[in-house]
Amino acid sequence: MSMSWEQLEQYQPNALRMIANSIQKGRVAHAYLFEGQRGTGKKEASLLFAKSLFCLNRSTYKPCYQCINCRRIDSGNHPDVHIVAPDGQSIKKHQIDQLQEEFTKTAMESNKKLYIIEHADQMTINAANSLLKFLEEPSSNTIAILLTEQLHRMLNTIISRCQIISFKPLPTRILTAYLEEQGIPRHIAVLAAHVTNSRQEALELSQSDWFAQARKIVLQLYEALNKSYIQALFVIQDQWLPHFADKEQMSLGLDLLLYLYKDLLYIQTNKEEKMIYDDCIAELKQYSFLYSQKRVIENMSAILRAKARLNTNMNPQLLMEQLALQLREGSTFV
Repeated sequence: MSMSWEQLEQYQPNALRMIANSIQKGRVAHAYLFEGQRGTGKKEASLLFAKSLFCLNRSTYKPCYQCINCRRIDSGNHPDVHIVAPDGQSIKKHQIDQLQEEFTKTAMESNKKLYIIEHADQMTINAANSLLKFLEEPSSNTIAILLTEQLHRMLNTIISRCQIISFKPLPTRILTAYLEEQGIPRHIAVLAAHVTNSRQEALELSQSDWFAQARKIVLQLYEALNKSYIQALFVIQDQWLPHFADKEQMSLGLDLLLYLYKDLLYIQTNKEEKMIYDDCIAELKQYSFLYSQKRVIENMSAILRAKARLNTNMNPQLLMEQLALQLREGSTFV
């Protein structure tokens, strides 16, 4: 489902304001570079930009969403709007060549053409050089929108020929509110909003039984760690390892554990309003006296180191057992 201008404006007011000014003042650049994390609305903004440019009934800078051009852009069938996405792991030179060939033709239904390149940082060197030639000789009727999550991987010569519009990470409170509007329980919505910055990913994650169970297992491990190392090992063996079965899932589990210790720090510094596991405040307070602030920070560092070691060939069980030992050390356990 496509987003309206008003919806996206809630999440990216600055980016939408820059686009609106370009359209309203008739100063549309020949090339834009939308950069920001995954899920921040770059693709949605590029399609809204396209709709505004081609809309038959535009009001100021906003598209009508109902005319044939708006509907065809939504369905991906507008003859003068082209989208290029990676072919496998990269965007190949032949894809840019085909785009250039297409743009040598006269626009089918208007005096302009627009192309969107998704994951522009994934262009091969040959593809990037081919695009650079295209950007160096811009047609007044051609508009490019490049999308990237990794600006540092783009050629400086390409960056210098584009107007950069940055998309900021979505505020967790807004993402949480969106999830709650979709019927997600608050304790799940808050956690999912911290795990990912993408509305779609957050919704899919928060609707899965796997994520709800992951949260329970992390809380079980935390409670076991506060009792004994042996109990923690039992939870790791019986619950953690079967559930967090691959590196990606294990990394997510460690993130959820990290947020618990972060909440401990919030309790100790009287910032409880920032807590993520705010439905577990009584349980967390019960064990907060076991840790000094310095120790909480050291435990968070230990979890981050464990996350980094996931990319090595270290055995997951050994990694978790060592982490559990580190999380137990230096605490005032009874």
